[in-house]
Amino acid sequence: MNEGKLPPEVPVEKLKTNHLSIPRNTLLAKIFYYAGFIEFWGHGTIKIVENCIEQGLPEPDFKEENGVMAVTFYKDKWNEENLKKLGLNDRQIKALMYVKKRGFIINSKYQEINDIGKTTATEELRKLVEMKLLTEPTSKGRGAKYELKN
Repeated sequence: MNEGKLPPEVPVEKLKTNHLSIPRNTLLAKIFYYAGFIEFWGHGTIKIVENCIEQGLPEPDFKEENGVMAVTFYKDKWNEENLKKLGLNDRQIKALMYVKKRGFIINSKYQEINDIGKTTATEELRKLVEMKLLTEPTSKGRGAKYELKN
């Protein structure tokens, strides 16, 4: 977190995409540029996001409030807040938390912990595989194990 506001031309929502860059201290910015710390203007926040994704981490959150700019980094993509951002329902989140703790889940356990039927469990597990959150089970049928995908 750092005291200071973004220029009005650069809303916080634009920081994860190509955006205008207006250095507050042009002299300092030039020094950092010539020293090789800045590749080009307006790419720093994009590079931060790209590096998080490359490391298998969730995208950071940028927030500006009361004259303070803050960036929140997440060391674990397997937390409820980040899973909710992906649009998962409560049953899917509960199952992923179960897998995180125990290492795997099978369809019958998904049914049990969520109090649902086999068809719904199968559909929701398939969706988690399609979203690349769970691995495709190595075997088919009863006892097929789903694990977290890194």
